[in-house]
Amino acid sequence: MIDPLDSLRAALQERYAVERLIGQGGMATVYLATDTRHDRRVAIKVLRPELAASIGSDRFLREIKVAAQLQHPNILGLYDSGEAAGFLYYVMPFVEGESLRTRMDREEQLPLPDAIQLTCEIADALQCAHSRHIIHRDIKPENVLIQEGHALVADFGIARALSQAGGDKLTETGMAVGTPHYMSPEQGLGGEHVDGRADQYSFSRQRRECRLESGAGRR
Repeated sequence: MIDPLDSLRAALQERYAVERLIGQGGMATVYLATDTRHDRRVAIKVLRPELAASIGSDRFLREIKVAAQLQHPNILGLYDSGEAAGFLYYVMPFVEGESLRTRMDREEQLPLPDAIQLTCEIADALQCAHSRHIIHRDIKPENVLIQEGHALVADFGIARALSQAGGDKLTETGMAVGTPHYMSPEQGLGGEHVDGRADQYSFSRQRRECRLESGAGRR
């Protein structure tokens, strides 16, 4: 059986030196790599094969361009995307920090200044995207990275691209866009017309779970 890591290395060797697996989720597998053209470390997310086959590369890559237009200090940007040897992937900066989930599991309660700062930064990121009619659809602590004390919302627009590109094909693969615990009611019911209020709902659940709200109200 061919190792997926070896196959990916061979497929991307002209542009990226893929080092190792660093994470795996319901829709994608994440690899640490070096962008050899620019000599920088990156994270490459590769869609699951059944999802990539169902959506198709042309449509997904067309939609991913919308997410790549987002420029904000609290949004983790997109460097690149493409298709190679059947792999459908997108490339983001590699963040040395930790996720909000990891920090909250460790500290349980954020200090007041940090709680206020992170809440405002995540809200600013959402406002920026919503003003461009881009919905995240999967706001949760795991998708908020903390780098040098500041929030970076990751995968912004990726879920949108999957939804726009895949539509009902996502259902055929047995996948839903979003995480059930944080989904707004309209997402959970499979509503087609999801807007920024869905992210606001998810964000409010995240604040309660991570005690950002209670942290902001206590000393």
